[in-house]
Amino acid sequence: MKKSTGIAATGHAETSLAATQILECGGNAFDAALAAMATACVAEPMLASLGGGGFLTAKPAEEPARIYDFFVQTPGRRPGNQALDFYPILADFGTATQEFHIGMGSIAVPGVVAGLFEVHAHRCRLPMKEILAPAADLARRGVPMNAFQQGISHILLPILQADPAAMALVAAPEAPGRVADAGASVFHPQQADTLEALASEGPDLFYRGELASALVRDCAERGGLLERSDLENYRVIQREPVRFACHGADFYFNSLPSPSGCLVAFALGLLDDQDLSHQPWGHRRHCLSIAHAIQAANRLRRETRADTVLDEEKVRAILEPGHIDQWRSMMRDHPMASRGTTHISVADAEGNLASLTLSNGEGCAYVLPGTGIMLNNMLGEEDLSPDGFHRWQPGRRMASMMCPSVASLPDGGWVALGSGGSNRIRSAVLQVLVNLFEFGMPLAQAVAAPRLHLEGGHLSIESGFAPDALEALKAEWPDHREWPDYNLFFGGVHAVERLADGGFQGAGDPRRGGAVASVGEGLLNS
Repeated sequence: MKKSTGIAATGHAETSLAATQILECGGNAFDAALAAMATACVAEPMLASLGGGGFLTAKPAEEPARIYDFFVQTPGRRPGNQALDFYPILADFGTATQEFHIGMGSIAVPGVVAGLFEVHAHRCRLPMKEILAPAADLARRGVPMNAFQQGISHILLPILQADPAAMALVAAPEAPGRVADAGASVFHPQQADTLEALASEGPDLFYRGELASALVRDCAERGGLLERSDLENYRVIQREPVRFACHGADFYFNSLPSPSGCLVAFALGLLDDQDLSHQPWGHRRHCLSIAHAIQAANRLRRETRADTVLDEEKVRAILEPGHIDQWRSMMRDHPMASRGTTHISVADAEGNLASLTLSNGEGCAYVLPGTGIMLNNMLGEEDLSPDGFHRWQPGRRMASMMCPSVASLPDGGWVALGSGGSNRIRSAVLQVLVNLFEFGMPLAQAVAAPRLHLEGGHLSIESGFAPDALEALKAEWPDHREWPDYNLFFGGVHAVERLADGGFQGAGDPRRGGAVASVGEGLLNS
């Protein structure tokens, strides 16, 4: 790859191009990440929304990394005797179906708009109007429907069919009642107006102004839980990342209350003394070690109730070398038995890195009138409700498996990466990091390499592993499934690397329509 002054890897070509457009205009990696986030809400409407939540791991040049937590929050009150608009739908993944809960009663307090302005105030140099311009322009001129977005839309068709305003997010004007054909343009004029209004009026429009009033009114009238105080009291939280050293590198992961960073660091620590690279990638011990590390992290999550009771002291205890050594010994001597998201990575020539993951869940099917914004269904996400639906503590930041990450390379370079994919996020990020730091793979190869995932005793395996590895995996986990091709089930890791010599590499995950764009060179792949 040629020398450039910046690079972006995201889940859509237009999202990556928006980031590099901002870099070309003099913005830094954080300006570019915000432009990409806004554009993702237009180009990837079933994965990203201004009505959802997310995290940014920011690594400014010559400064410590920081987490900006703008994930969703539980409402200030639990449901009482009122009737909730909260019901299940079945999403059809072709080979399996999965139940999700949607409706007004599934909406958690959204954080993306607040995150947009908080990061802008602390890390950006361009005016908000300029940062949001690429997203607004794309919304007006139309987004050609690509194969991946079309596939996601068909999987989540019951959500889209629940409300004509939801279907309009993925429909062409000539056929408003169905998902647009591949190549047909989808227009978002209301979202363009909303983005421009936000650029002029700021976050109060969404949290205290006209949009807040409409959302609160509709929740009261149609079975939702959000009240005005929920929106007015929402705040972005800055956090210290989970920092962990192993494999010759320093890693910076998402921090509490989200357990993802601690669990990825724990799994990496278990693999640190395995000498996996002494044999070719995909060999028997490599695959078994990865599966056992994922299994150990899953077990640790259950035993520590990491989603609800983990605190900083417990994180330190989990990552203490003696504790990891105990788990390594257990893995050697006693083998254990036992969602809509997108990611943005940006690096610039100044040495700044931005790793940003955002999610709308699957969307609740309610679109805030006149805005083109579908609200999240995070209160209907089973993975985010380990104690059962609507049993959450009021007014609390919800935990997430999202894990936007940065890491220092042994030679002085840096990498930023993250993934979508609900529970598969941790296993996807872990395996890409092992590919990079154990096997020394180039970034694109590390992202594209086959993956496995273990959950609830069921092992999912992409094709491409050595026959002896497959045989060993199947023998240990009789409940397994082989996937013949790349599949979005295994996450979507979009990553950028700033090399020690100042050059850049980028990789968009082929499983989720990944696209890389570079300043001065435009779109490199999609």
